[in-house]
Amino acid sequence: MATATINPKAFPLADAELTNQILDLVQQAMHYKQLKKGANEGKFACAFGPNFERHLRKEFSYYFSSKNNIATKTLNRGMSEFIVMTADAQPIEILLHLPLLCEDKNVPYVFVPSKTALGRACGVSRAVIAASITSNEASELRPQIQAIKTQIERLLI
Repeated sequence: MATATINPKAFPLADAELTNQILDLVQQAMHYKQLKKGANEGKFACAFGPNFERHLRKEFSYYFSSKNNIATKTLNRGMSEFIVMTADAQPIEILLHLPLLCEDKNVPYVFVPSKTALGRACGVSRAVIAASITSNEASELRPQIQAIKTQIERLLI
């Protein structure tokens, strides 16, 4: 199996230690029902041509299915603590609307290197290209979420 390359547009990219901490937290958040998986397509610039979005929808229909708009929904509803995206998503443009939305909503975001590792941490056998850790004031994960959130915010500075 060929390894996917990390796209240079994926910024900020977590280092190995932070990636492990994030994936551990994602796994714990799954058990506490504080994890939402999936990304929604963004609007593509006209520079790609009029048929680019239709081509992407045809070639990558899995990413554009109605099940994959969860990260965008959690951001718009104000439920998200932070967003985790993968740097090896192909094409990366299917994720690049999320950092803009995160900045508008003041929600930290980070890229991790592997979509298969994120999928495993989310408890599914398929690759996951985006996940949202959701807020819950009474959660036992609150201190861990705040610690990771602080580390992600340091990467963005």
